Amino acid sequence: MSVRFAMILAGGKEDRLSIISAERAKAAVPFGGFYRLIDFSLSNCVNSGIFDVGILTQYQPRSLIDHIGVGRPWDLDRKRGGVELLQPYLSRSVGGWYRGTGDALFQNWNIIERKEVDNLLVLSGDHAYLMDYSPLVDYHRESSADITLVVTRVAPDEAHRFGVVENDSQGRVIAFEEKPSHPSSDIVFMGIYVFRLDYLHDKLRENAEQDKHDLVQHVVREGLGKARIHSYFFNDSWWDAGTLRAYWEANMHLLEPVPRFNLYDPGWVVYTNRSHKPPALLGKGSKVHSSIVGEGALVRGEIVHSVIFPGVVVEEGARVVDSIIFNDSVVKRNAVVDTCILDKNVEVGKEAVVGVGDDYTKNSSRPELLNWGVNLVGKGSRIPPGFVIHRNCLVGIEIGRDYFSNISELASGSTLL
Repeated sequence: MSVRFAMILAGGKEDRLSIISAERAKAAVPFGGFYRLIDFSLSNCVNSGIFDVGILTQYQPRSLIDHIGVGRPWDLDRKRGGVELLQPYLSRSVGGWYRGTGDALFQNWNIIERKEVDNLLVLSGDHAYLMDYSPLVDYHRESSADITLVVTRVAPDEAHRFGVVENDSQGRVIAFEEKPSHPSSDIVFMGIYVFRLDYLHDKLRENAEQDKHDLVQHVVREGLGKARIHSYFFNDSWWDAGTLRAYWEANMHLLEPVPRFNLYDPGWVVYTNRSHKPPALLGKGSKVHSSIVGEGALVRGEIVHSVIFPGVVVEEGARVVDSIIFNDSVVKRNAVVDTCILDKNVEVGKEAVVGVGDDYTKNSSRPELLNWGVNLVGKGSRIPPGFVIHRNCLVGIEIGRDYFSNISELASGSTLL
């Protein structure tokens, strides 16, 4: 076995997902009608033969903790190894919130040290991809690297969202730009590292004394030209759902006739904590086209090119198009949901319309996120019967029907919080 232990960074807050991540860690955001984002890094670990995993949590950890539990769905409920959830704590030597990714590792160094490994695999818990980590770690060892960064190519117009990497002819990293306005290449860092343990410990200890706490900024970038930093290319599909549009597009990609991202490969299963609901029921007269429908869904209306999570109800005459609907939401009779993301336990009232018209005015409060036609409705909100919501609208969390009492529609770009 080429690597025995991995640490997953799963404590970050992602404001660019708006209310989807307001009450849950980004790693716990639902994905693909069945999963949470962290399922991918966890499943990659166990499929790679890694059964000892530490998960660093911080922001809104409750849903993540509930989802992972003791790790049984991933065969990580073990006496030796298994999964360990690591939250910030106070002691004589450390204390307080993690001040960055480097600080999160350093505060848990006693745990890392007792694993007795020479190299440490560090993963991001909020990306969707299928990867065997063993060849990566073998490459890291063979190249005698201090740090190995996993990189991939993205569309040139997306590179500004990531750390952009430049390599020499030997695969060594010679430049690293963090989210540049004008990227010099389309090669980006995937948030996956392998560190030589001795090097990492020395660097983190030095950084702690200097009040420096970020892995990218204070370990990788400051190590350029000093440490042996190599890159390892990953050539398969990888989704960083770091913005609302990227998240929506990643889910929609799963609906392609032959998606590059194959969730149906029996040789590389993505495990999750199942909902234990009954099978989905497609009632008489229902129509479902190019969609994912989760367990326990009850469909009596029409679903077109959408991702439907467990327990969703779509009543007679209702129509859902190009949308993502989280667990246990209800679309009432003759309602329309078009190009929307509805969080869990949302109710769309009878004959309501959520997503209509050709006015694409940017959202008043989040113009950088809601500017391409999607509507976002927060957890537990109730859209009244007959109400009309146009495009790029944001409806907050637990917005009851009384919030809508003096209006009959939300114009494009409106916000209701």
